[in-house]
Amino acid sequence: MNFKLLTLAVSGILTVGVATSATAVVTTSPVRQSTDLTEFNSVHSQGAIAQNLEEQTNIRVYEKASPAVVTVDTDKSNGSGTIITPDGMVLTNAHVVSAGGTVNIILSDGRKLVADVIGFGEDGLDLAVVKIRGQNNLPTIPLARPGSVKVGQQAFAIGNPFGQFQGTFTVGIVSRIDQQRGLIQTDAAINPGNSGGPLLNSSGELIGVNTSIFTRGRGGGSIGIGFAISADKIPAFLTAVREGRAPRVAQARSPFGANKSPQKVALNGPAVSGLLTDKSSVLPTDNSFFDLYSFEGKAGQQITIEMKSQEIDPYLILLGPNQREIAQDDDGAGSKDARITVRLPADGTYTLVANSYQARQSGAYTLELKASAPTAPSRAILQEEGALVAGGPVLPSDNSLYREYTFEGRSGQSVAIALESTDFDPYVAIFGPNGRLVAENDDASDSTKNAFLSVTLPATGRYRVIVNAYDASGRGRYTLTVR
Repeated sequence: MNFKLLTLAVSGILTVGVATSATAVVTTSPVRQSTDLTEFNSVHSQGAIAQNLEEQTNIRVYEKASPAVVTVDTDKSNGSGTIITPDGMVLTNAHVVSAGGTVNIILSDGRKLVADVIGFGEDGLDLAVVKIRGQNNLPTIPLARPGSVKVGQQAFAIGNPFGQFQGTFTVGIVSRIDQQRGLIQTDAAINPGNSGGPLLNSSGELIGVNTSIFTRGRGGGSIGIGFAISADKIPAFLTAVREGRAPRVAQARSPFGANKSPQKVALNGPAVSGLLTDKSSVLPTDNSFFDLYSFEGKAGQQITIEMKSQEIDPYLILLGPNQREIAQDDDGAGSKDARITVRLPADGTYTLVANSYQARQSGAYTLELKASAPTAPSRAILQEEGALVAGGPVLPSDNSLYREYTFEGRSGQSVAIALESTDFDPYVAIFGPNGRLVAENDDASDSTKNAFLSVTLPATGRYRVIVNAYDASGRGRYTLTVR
């Protein structure tokens, strides 16, 4: 899992449940005052019984399904998965295991086992299967009957949100079914790290594979709009895996499920004119139209991208060479126009999503992409060398070591933060004057474990930079630079 459609593997995109509740009914008709204690007790007993039945359903689903829900751990990310055969076939998302090869599977009882990635979905289907080695009697979750899912039915999610809370159980309903894209929308809380985990019905059957959430801002947390790949798409995929027809390497997938290849544009080139219509690609999360563009960037380049329109409310999303979010913006250029200003973290091909803030907005727009020479910023705000050592402060969430630094920033100021180490996997985060997370990063690119952030500061005041290790094992020296 930070932008409108957030893939949920914990891999640099960082940031729990929702329970069903009764709806209060207000009436203006006269209320009958009853002195019948038996009647009063009867009404309240019925409510208690209904509540107890709901709780019993929750408990039964969790106890039945949770033993077959696993954590999928790779060098780059953490996700979730579902054991679907006793000999260890695990269903997960392709984006969780996109590097292929071998991964670690952590069972619900804490055992860590090695698994091989044996198949990927085609045509943008974000599914993969891994096979645990040397197993023959594992618990499983069955698939629900095709076409059985209905809007309004209860839905249950189990997974490992943020890679830290294995076995988390959340409850909601099926909010919407997108038959065209094979997606189930739910308000059951799912977060980064839930990717690949099961969405279940009240019988403990798999109705979907959790794959993305709709969110706003850089926090990346659940706001009650999550998406799962419908179980109706799973049988044909599993047949291809079993027959050896499924791809053994991850297939190139356009961001946001787009069918069209990005249009190539040049930095510092002429303005690009575009038009969003009902023939444009559609963002599954909110039914907004979008176009894709790509450009070649260099590490250290500071770029400014503006999207302007008199007819729509522009929304920009920038993805790095590894398809992870770099930045997004709604109204940064004033009025309703969007602007992103960032310093690029790596050489490679960047993807730009020209989108609208609201669903199904049609209209013309222009894009301008300007870039400086690929040089590092000239002045360091912070230049620190230090070490994470045993006995130092730790984050309570995962017992990883950290150090904290502060600097004064101003609203609209662009800063680049680099955290480098040859001893451990660095993780960096920046918090604003109000104490809220502004941005965080694990790996600057697929080729390095060093962390990098390029952000525009939202307010004037004192900022906190957290130097952290990706996990509790991280120890050693580091260099922090804020420019």
